Amino acid sequence: MHQPNRPKHVRGDGRLAELDLLRFLAALAVVAFHYLIAYASVWGDRPAELFPALAPVAGLGILGVELFFLISGFVILMSAWGRGIGAFARSRLVRLYPAYWLSLAAVAALYALTGAKPLDPKLSPGEYLLNASMFQRLFKVTDASGVYWSLWAELRFYLLIAILVIVGVTYGRVLVFGGIWLAAALGVKVAAAAGVFDDALVTEIVMPDYAPYFVAGMALYLIHKHGGAWLPWLYVAAAYGMSLHSALGRVHRRIDAAGFKNMPVTDTSVIVTITLIFAVMALVALGLLRLKPSRTLTALGGTTYPLYLLHSVVAVALIPVLTGPLPPWLVAVTVTIVSIGLSYLVYSFAERPVQRLLKPRRSPQSPTAPAVQVEKASVP
Repeated sequence: MHQPNRPKHVRGDGRLAELDLLRFLAALAVVAFHYLIAYASVWGDRPAELFPALAPVAGLGILGVELFFLISGFVILMSAWGRGIGAFARSRLVRLYPAYWLSLAAVAALYALTGAKPLDPKLSPGEYLLNASMFQRLFKVTDASGVYWSLWAELRFYLLIAILVIVGVTYGRVLVFGGIWLAAALGVKVAAAAGVFDDALVTEIVMPDYAPYFVAGMALYLIHKHGGAWLPWLYVAAAYGMSLHSALGRVHRRIDAAGFKNMPVTDTSVIVTITLIFAVMALVALGLLRLKPSRTLTALGGTTYPLYLLHSVVAVALIPVLTGPLPPWLVAVTVTIVSIGLSYLVYSFAERPVQRLLKPRRSPQSPTAPAVQVEKASVP
């Protein structure tokens, strides 16, 4: 397949500061959803009743993970371009596991040492140990933290990308890969809806609910790198339509479980949110949304992954203690600030040193490979 000429206006593969900000905002959206909507057992009350004015907006924070997946499709392809399988695998391990293991240790210590009850996964030591592999779902073992579900989707995406890396990442092969994956996801969705298909293994591999976000992110990276040919934009448009269906389904399942009063999110607001997510990422791809890199944005981007992993632990530890002495709004603000502060400390004094020590070394003869920095935007 012909690779288009790179337009003069298309940016290089340096740091995309706008993605640092978008990732942090996505993490805050997830925090808002959990603190103001989902964590009834932590508050001892329905959060939507404690924060009625914020609930319709906070409920949309459930879609922060969808933004993470879209960003991941973009930057994982960016980081895989020009890399061999060894360097790609090592970069993923270094990126994923240090903060994850710290969060897992925090979860285990919280329930072992404090007697906390809300959100307790009730795992045995062996099940915690299996969680350390991040493959616990393969063995039908409960996630130690509820937020780990998205990491399983990320891992499966990385495994699929690893196949592409082994074959060799080129413009044409990415389009073939994305087209096959998107068509498979649509086929599984349609067949499942018609009741003629129910293969759990194929569904796990294809990820019909999340594939559109990953494929759209990859297509947007091709647009960012090579300019706006019609086929990548077609992938983005198809993925957008499929994403609307997936997002509405995920929100509906939450409403069915909790009731609309406790998850007051309308279909219109979901459609608007997904549309904004795709529109903002399209602006990033086109270079129309540009932010100058800064230490603040770099810190926000780096804080995102620990914040995503640790905010539930902080909530379980602090919200029951602070509720009563402080009004609910001040409790939520205080716990959010503590979560961000702790996450920044983890990023600065644990995650960064480990990543510097273990990150793959680039050969100076690899000018086409993107900077290692871009991996910072790869996971929640």
